[in-house]
This record gives sequence, structure tokens and C-alpha cells, in this order.
Amino acid sequence: MWLGPEEVLVANALWVTERANPFFVLQRRRGHGKGGGLTGLLVGTLDVVLDSSARVAPYRILHQTQDSQVYWTVACGSSRKEITKHWEWLENNLLQTLSIFDTEEDITTFVKGKIHGIIAEENKNLQPQGDEDPGKFKEAELKMRKQFGMPEGEKLVNYYSCSYWKGRVPRQGWLYLTVNHLCFYSFLLGKEVSLVVQWVDVTRLEKNATLLFPESIRVDTRDQELFFSMFLNISETFKLMEQLANLAMRQLLDSEGFLEDKALPRPPRPHSNISALKRDLDARAKNECYCATFRLPGDERLDGHTGCTLWTPFNKLHIPGQMFISSNYICFASKEEDACHLIIPLREVTIVEKADSSSVLPSPLSISTKSKMTFLFANLKDRDFLVQRISDFLQKMPSKPPGNSRAGRKASIVDSAPESSPASQEVSEQPASPTSPLGGLQGSHAQEAPTASQGLLKLFQRNTPMEDLGAKGAKEKMKEESWHIHFFEYGRGMCMYRTARTRELVLKGIPESLRGELWLLFSGAWNEMVTHPGYYAELVEKSTGKYSLATEEIERDLHRSMPEHPAFQNELGIAALRRVLTAYAFRNPTIGYCQAMNIVTSVLLLYGSEEEAFWLLVALCERMLPDYYNTRVVGALVDQGIFEELTRDFLPQLSEKMQDLGVIPSISLSWFLTLFLSVMPFESAAVIVDCFFYEGIKVILQVALAILDANMEQLLGCSDEGEAMTVLGRYLDNVVNKQSVSPPIPHLHALLTSGDDPPEEVDIFDLLKVSYEKFSSLRAEDIEQMRFKQRLKVIQSLEDTAKRSVVRAIPGDIGFSIEELEDLYMVFKAKQLASQYWGSSRPAAVRRDPSLPYLEQYRIDTNQFQELFASLTPWACGSHTSVLAGRMFRLLDENKDSLINFKEFVTGISRMYHGDLTEKLKVLYKLHLPPALSPEEAESALEATHYFTENSSSEEALQQEEQEGAGNDIQEKRRGVYIGQHLLMLVEVSGWRLIFFSQLAEEKGTSPPDYRHYLRMWAKEKEVQKETIKDLPKMNQEQFIELCKTLYNMFSEDPMEQDLYHAIATVASLLLRIGEVGRRFSAWSGRGESRDSAPEEGEPPAPHPPQDVAQELQPPAAGDPQAKAGGDTHLGKAPQESQVVGEGGGGEGRGSPPQPLSDDETKDDMSMSSYSVVSTGSLQCEDLADDTVLVGGEAHSPVATTHSGGAVDTDWCISFEQILASILTESVLVNFFEKRVDIGLKIKDQRKVERQFSTSSDHEQSAVLG
Repeated sequence: MWLGPEEVLVANALWVTERANPFFVLQRRRGHGKGGGLTGLLVGTLDVVLDSSARVAPYRILHQTQDSQVYWTVACGSSRKEITKHWEWLENNLLQTLSIFDTEEDITTFVKGKIHGIIAEENKNLQPQGDEDPGKFKEAELKMRKQFGMPEGEKLVNYYSCSYWKGRVPRQGWLYLTVNHLCFYSFLLGKEVSLVVQWVDVTRLEKNATLLFPESIRVDTRDQELFFSMFLNISETFKLMEQLANLAMRQLLDSEGFLEDKALPRPPRPHSNISALKRDLDARAKNECYCATFRLPGDERLDGHTGCTLWTPFNKLHIPGQMFISSNYICFASKEEDACHLIIPLREVTIVEKADSSSVLPSPLSISTKSKMTFLFANLKDRDFLVQRISDFLQKMPSKPPGNSRAGRKASIVDSAPESSPASQEVSEQPASPTSPLGGLQGSHAQEAPTASQGLLKLFQRNTPMEDLGAKGAKEKMKEESWHIHFFEYGRGMCMYRTARTRELVLKGIPESLRGELWLLFSGAWNEMVTHPGYYAELVEKSTGKYSLATEEIERDLHRSMPEHPAFQNELGIAALRRVLTAYAFRNPTIGYCQAMNIVTSVLLLYGSEEEAFWLLVALCERMLPDYYNTRVVGALVDQGIFEELTRDFLPQLSEKMQDLGVIPSISLSWFLTLFLSVMPFESAAVIVDCFFYEGIKVILQVALAILDANMEQLLGCSDEGEAMTVLGRYLDNVVNKQSVSPPIPHLHALLTSGDDPPEEVDIFDLLKVSYEKFSSLRAEDIEQMRFKQRLKVIQSLEDTAKRSVVRAIPGDIGFSIEELEDLYMVFKAKQLASQYWGSSRPAAVRRDPSLPYLEQYRIDTNQFQELFASLTPWACGSHTSVLAGRMFRLLDENKDSLINFKEFVTGISRMYHGDLTEKLKVLYKLHLPPALSPEEAESALEATHYFTENSSSEEALQQEEQEGAGNDIQEKRRGVYIGQHLLMLVEVSGWRLIFFSQLAEEKGTSPPDYRHYLRMWAKEKEVQKETIKDLPKMNQEQFIELCKTLYNMFSEDPMEQDLYHAIATVASLLLRIGEVGRRFSAWSGRGESRDSAPEEGEPPAPHPPQDVAQELQPPAAGDPQAKAGGDTHLGKAPQESQVVGEGGGGEGRGSPPQPLSDDETKDDMSMSSYSVVSTGSLQCEDLADDTVLVGGEAHSPVATTHSGGAVDTDWCISFEQILASILTESVLVNFFEKRVDIGLKIKDQRKVERQFSTSSDHEQSAVLG
């Protein structure tokens, strides 16, 4: 590449001059290329180890003048080819110009200006970046692309100096982390190491420390284990590698590639060596952590954070922590985990003011809300800037949420005053807590959905006063009082102080009257609901009456959702459940509907309105249980892996037994997907759901471990999975909630305890207490780290399952081994994935849909197929390869959606590699017929007709010959014999023998359509059979010319090139003569039939078809699905002797240009003749039935079609049998097509092309050059 000119004082140190002229010198770095000795090895090693930006380019060009000792670098190159290109440009464009200058200063000034101009022109053509990377980083990115052959679309994120352990020897070099690849390069004492690993291939990524590999990063793929160590900052490197691998797994999961998020904040003074992508990924990681910590909507964007203290009035303390500011929220998290969390929605803020500073309270900031709460922050750095940012966000807040004015007023005041209660709020117009609805469903749906305003539990439970419930009622009343005291001290609504006291109250159980409200607050669903008023009603309206696979599954599961609860034993509850599930499936078609969603949603409807249940379901599926409810329940499988790992850590003596029994996969999915609601009595599981909405997945894992721990002795004594499942089922069925005020609901698992003494009852609160005492060391950060590790394993396992399923779906006669099919699948998949991050501009490329069957998930378009075809085909055709690939794609794309799946791809490749000569020629033949051959390509064949001098007769000469008759040129002899209702006729015409086989005309009064109807039915049955050469349509002149062009290109790179050219010229000449004679005879026979009105004595009458049959014989319209006739319908039942006559038939290809009807069509209608031609001059045949070369034709002559640019007679045609017979006469052609090619080598070469391993190492280049 061209470089901005820089001075070089010592030009020959560590460099060798290879070329020179009066103004420029081309030099090679010592240690590259041939020779170099010990000095070269040391120089190459130093370049890699000490260079802080990237490997030094091995070639450079210096500018010099004769009397000056100063040199100027003007270009560098990673390969000899690249630097030679620059050198030749300088010689051709600058040498003559420089010789006319008078002074050396002018020469140098001119050269520097010219080089700067070239660089500016190149930069102008580059795509502008919104966030420019530092210059040093750009240089490293350019060298990375040249070193590893990466395209422009591959972005470098960061690079690190490290060692790669090859065996027990560390290789010091540079690790490059790009968006889609991990790359490593090292050059140590002549030993070069170059690695390229795709992130989507990584199956394991972890940081560990062993005696052999001290503090290293381990990267595993399916076929290798890589260890990297000696990082300056291993934590930063590993964190970035985790992010990039996570993005790749997300791409495999739902095809979402990496897109730079422009909404994330940018640091005002970026580090000089940090790329824009690295800053973007760092900001993204912080944003994801922020949203997860405070349960905020996924589209919230963190603007910044700063250290501060928060005054907490409930304990009169200044708590240190971090303030986070985003576009819609101000949040606070204390340094101590449980001390205090606070969320202040900006929609609630009324006043932001700077209070007076003092030594006790430096830089204080006061924030007041509509609920009359004031929050005091202090010790703020850069307080003025902070206030300005908050003011900017407040100005952007809408004056009222979208929707009607009533909903707007209600949504504006969502946080109640501490002393307010849910009962008193319904009197006023404005609800102050989540218990108050947002007007329920609006419009016509309001009357259809009476459950919209309250939970189903209030409608279907007996209105028993608390006093009548005895101890349970008193306990419930005490819980309510405790929560109201908490609201008074800590606030109510979104702005509540969340402390360790809040967790204690949750663990003691949320009273049923407050359960819906607190679920909304703790899950963050309330934020989304108040900012999207009317959204649920719109979804219900849009989804009503819409049918999909999801709605069908929902209808099937509606009556399985808590059927024991009275709320779902009538249409009221069922209708509400249907609306919520259908609305969510309409909102998120990626998930749609998954089993277990109905059970969870039914419980949500018991404690909240339809709209509240909908937003709780959104929070559950999209934030709290990510990927749980997609088609492959990936999230549940990931947490199942975590559960197995935790069992090994906390219950090691039970872990091995559980693995042997295979119990964990069976229990974990049902426990996690339904949050224990399907395996535990409803009143007990509801308490676990309370804790889940406050603590997240941590609670579910803790409770699961506590259940295994409580049943350890019994589980260790189990002999099989069924016995273990029974033990756990009996235990879970007897987990009771003795404090519940709801009437007990019978549980389905009660059947397990019938017949035996039931085990002891276990109080749910005791179980929770034990789980927190024994397993409370679990932290959310640790769980996320474990989720990443398990996600790699689960998704790669699912990908392997998909690969095996796809390979099993390939027919056994395809010819490839299982290993070859798996290798082809990986190449095919890599091409489709690469198109997502490098070829998104391609219109036909579509994102992978994981919900499709495995075989349809990965599909490629015509551009990707052409690239794969060029590297895998055994028929290399040079520049013509892309044309052949396009035809093969159209042949394989049967449904015409411009995409092919793996099965279609392998079918096409297998046809070229496997099978005998006939099968391979069939493929080549079909590639030059519609639909593979497009009309545009057929038109272009007209321009090539002058190459074939054998076909020199013009249309005028033919017409003149027809007018003069065949008396002079064609000598005719006829002999005929009747076979039933058919005529077999031998005609000798000018040295050619032809055979007619036809049916006589039907007598009046018969009904041939009925006969043909049964024949067509039989033909349709034959279509499922394997295609034979009889089924192939004939080829016209244009298509034959295209076939010859392909063959000429195919042989251009073969060692037997000259012999093959001679053979194909002989074959083409013979076939052209056969086609020409067939064309002449077709025209002659048509004229003869119209001329001979009466048969001569001793000759049978000429056959004439009925009028309706003649109409059916017209060529089918392009694209007509009914046009294709099937198979050899009549002669299959004929005597063996007549089989020889009918071997030339085949249905006409759809979409083909008008040409003579094939034998199959004529035989199908039982009307006209098929004939065979054999030249007595070229093929000396003693008997008519031996070595007969067949040509199809018809008795009447169609009108010749005239094309622009030339005229080609469509009567000219040849059949596949003629081509096959002609090629069989040339042994060199037979050997060429029967030659075996190893596809394994092609696949390896293709992988090298995909990764483009470095070609800049000189020991490789020297081998190529000499």
C-alpha cells in the first residue's frame, strides 16, 4: 500500500535491495524469502516480537536522489505481487516526468505531493466511518487483512501481544480479535504460525491457570484445543473474547449479526489504540448489565455513571454507590449489594435542583417526584454537567404518553404517596400504583374482556372475611400491615427504596392483595406498560381472527392450563388466556408460542388484569428467562447445564448418581420452564414466583438444589430414572403453603401418592429458608458467567444435532460418505453465515430462520452457490464456470425461490462426482436445456454459429430444395408392416435408414380421449420412478452450441487438452450432420404427407391424427405445470422387438422454445410417429436393430422461429442418446468423464479460500515462483 513519505536515515540496515533506478529503490526485509541465514531468522523474529502495531511489511519502496543521503518511504507490501504492482506504476508514470526537473528538491517535492494525492484518492473511495479509528489502529487493521486475507467487511476489534502454545513451546506473536474471527500470527526463528478460527466454531472458551499453561485462555473448537498466555491484561482480553463469542452464538441462535449501536454513548477522549468497535462493545456490555440490574426495557440506553452517596431517610445514612443516568431513568446501586437500590423514572421527576454545598454534604443534588418523594444525592463529581444532562433528557420526555388523554393522565402518576392504599385509589381518577388498571381494554374489546380490570382470583374465590379464616387470615393481615409499613418508610411504586428489608418481606410471602402490584414493580413490567398505553388492546384487535401455527397450538393447550382451578373451568378464564397468549405470539413471532407459557400465563392472570399479565409475560420471556421459550428452549437447556454444574460443586456425592440415572435433563426442564408451577401445589409455587420476580433465576436454582439435597439418601438408593422421578414427584406434591388463604386446589401429582403413606409435608417457607442458608453464595454475576459457558456448549450441541439430522435426510444413493457429507455441510453453512456479515447487500440472501426444519435453516443464493461451485466442481471451465454454476443453480432450484438448501446442493454436486458416464453426461445435457439454460443464454448462442462451418446450408437453400422436391438429391425406398393397430415402416433416404412407428387413424365413433386418459394416469404414476434417458427432451441447435462452448472451456486446463479438443471437434461435427439430416427429413416428411393424398398400391395409408389430437400436440406453454408429459407410455407394453424403435423419446422441457415434439408426447397421444436415423456412411450397421442412433421428430413441420440477430431452424434437434453414442466413440472423452476426483481435497482447498491463509510468507512465494 502507498505510505505517506517519511525519512529513512539508514536505508540498508536489515534490508536487501532487489531493484533500483535513479529515483526509487525496491527492498526486501532480511529474513524473508530465500536465504538470509541466522541474521534473517533473528530479524524476522524481532519484527514479530517487538513491533507494537503489527508485523513489519516484508517489502518497501524508497525514493532517493543521486546526491542526497536521505531516503523517503513511499510504499510497502506484504507480498511480492503487491510491491511489484506499485513499482511498475512508478516506472510507467513517474520516471519520464522526474527526468525533466532541474533540482533534486523539486523532484522530491513532486514525488511527495504525488504520493499524498494517491493516498487521498484511495481514502476518498473508502466508506466514511462515523467514529474514526486512530491511525495506528488502522495500520494494524490493514496489515491484519493482508496477513489473513480478510475482506473489507471484516472489522478488527482489538489486537494483543501474547504467546500461543504449540505443543510445549510458546510462540510469541499477535492475537487479532475481529468481529467474526480469532486470528494469531507468529514468526519465530524461521517457524511461521498462522491461525484463523471463526467465533461460530468455538465450543469452549475459558480462563484457567495450570502448571503447564500459567494463567492462560483456552479456546476449543470441534477439532483443536488452543492455549494463549502471557497477556499484559488477560482479564480485558478474555472479556472481549467472551463478548465476540456471545455475538456469534446469538447469530447461530437467531441470525442476528453484529450491528454497531449508534445510540450508545461515545467517550469524549478515546484512547489512542482503542478501536470504535471496541468502545462500542464496552458500552454495549455496560448497557446490558445496567438494564439487567434494574430490570429496565431492553431498548434503554445508558448515558453514563458516576460515584456518589444517597441519603436514605429510613436509617439516616449516606450510602455510597453509583448513580446511573439513561434516557428515561436515574438509578442508584449501593456498593454493598443489599444496602439500597433505587429506580427513578424521569416521567415522575418534577424538580432537579442543586443544593448548597457544605463540608458535611459536598455537591448535593435534590430530585423531587410527583409522588412527593425527594431524593438527595451528594459527593457528585462534575455536578453541573450532570444536571445539564438530566435537564436535556427531561426536555425530550413527552408531555403525555401517546393515547387518549385519560390514559395519559393515568400514566403520568404511577407512584403512590406512601400513605395511600389500593382501595382508596379507585375513588380518584388517577391510579397511583400498579393495582389500578389503565382503563382496561379499550374500544369494542372492553366489553368482551370483563377480566381486563382485575385478576381472575378476585372473581372466582369465595368472599370470605379475613376474620373467618382464623390463624391464616390473621397471618395474611399481618403480612399486609408489614408491607404497608414498608411502603410508608421506603416509598411505594417504582421509586421505592429496595433494601435487604424488602427481600426479607418477599421471602416471608407477598399477600395476595399485593402480589400483582409487586410482581409488576419487581419485574420491570410496570415501566413498559405505562409507556405503551393501548398497545395490548391494539395487539388483541390485530390478532383477533388471525390463524397461524401458534394459534393452533394455543387452542390445543388452553384447557390444559391449570384445569383444576375454577378460574379456568369456564369460558371467561379461557378467553382471557387465549387473548394474552395470542397477543404475545403476534407481538413476538420469533417465539410465537411454546408449551409451558400457558401454565405461567394462567397464574399471571390470577393476580393481574389481562394487560398486566401480558406485560409480565413480556418481561418473563424477553428479559428474565432469555431464550427459554423459543423453538429449541435454548435458555432452559443452558440453565440445565448450570444446574448440573452446581450439583457437582454443592452436592458432589449425588452428582455422579444423578448423571448415571439421567434424571437432571428430565426434571430441570419441567421445573425451570414452569417455575415449579406444574410440579408443585399452586399455593406453594406462587411463593417461589414471588421470590423469582425479585431475585431472578438464582432462586429457581437454589430451590432445585435444596430439593435434591433434601432427597439425597432416597435418590442415592434409586436404581433407575423412574424410581428417582417418583421420589421427587412425591416430595414436591407435599410441599405445602400453610399460610395460604385461598381454598386448596387439588394437584395432579397427588396420583403419585395414592396407595402408600404420603411423605411428610414440607412447608414452602422452610424450603426457601434452607435454600438461602445452604446455597446463598450464588451471585447473579457468577450465573451470567456460567450461562455464557453453557450457551457455547448447548448451541454447538444443537448445531451438531442439526448437522446429523440434515446428513441423515440425504438419500443413501447420493454417493458421498458420512464424513464427506458432514464436511460439505460445514462448508455450506460457513458460506451462508459469511453472507450475513460480509454480503448483507445481496438481495436474495435471507436471514436463517431457526424455527424452520433443520434442512431449511441454511440456504444459499445464486452468488454464494457460484462461489462454492467454482471451488468444488470437478468440471473447471475457467471463466465459463460461473455461467455453468448459474445453470446448475436454476436446475436445482425447483421451487423457484432463488434459494437452495443443503439437500439440493449435495444432489447437484453428487451428480458431477458419482455415477457412470451416462449419469454425468445427463447432468451436463440438462444444464443446457430449460430451465437451466435461460432464454438470454440461448439467444447468445446465435453469435457462435459461424464457428460451425459444417452447418452451412441456409434457409433459402432449404426452401428451394423443398420446392424442387427430393427427386434429385433424395432417393427413397419404403417398406412397411402392420402390427395390430400400428404401422412399422422402414424408409431408406440417401444412405440413411429411418424407422417410422405410428398408430393408424381412429375410426369414427370411437372415443380416444378415454383411452388417453388412462394412459396419462399411468404416466403420472411413472413420474415418481427414476428418470431414464428416454425422459430427456431433445436439444435444439442453440442449446447444442451452448453445450459445445461448455465442453471447449471444460478441457482448457486438462493435461490431455489437445486430444480432447480433437475428440470434441469430431463428435460435434458428427452430431451437427446428424441434426441436419434429421431437420431435412422432418421438413421432407411433412411435405410428403400433405402431398400424398392417396396411398400407392402395396403401401399402407399414411397416418393422419384427428383434429383434437393435433391440437394437443402443440408445444406446451412456458411454465405450464400440466405441460410435461410423463414417460414412455405406450411402448412399455409393446413387444421387445419394438422397444428398439422407441428409445428416442422424452417429454418436452418446460419453458423451452418451440421445437419438434418429442417421442414421448407423440406416443402419449398415440397419434404420430417417432423415427430413428443411422448413417450408413459413418456407422456401418448390418442390421437395423443393432447400433441404431435415434433422432426424434414429428410428421408435421412446425413454423421456424426467427430470432433477432440471426435465424436458427428449430426443426434441427438431436437427442441425448445420439450425444452419448457419439461420445462413446472417443476413448479420451470417456476417460475424462470417468476420471475419479477426490472431493476431500476440494473441501480443504475451499476452507483455505474461505479463510485465505497468509500468502505473504516468502518461503511459500519462492516455492510458487520457482
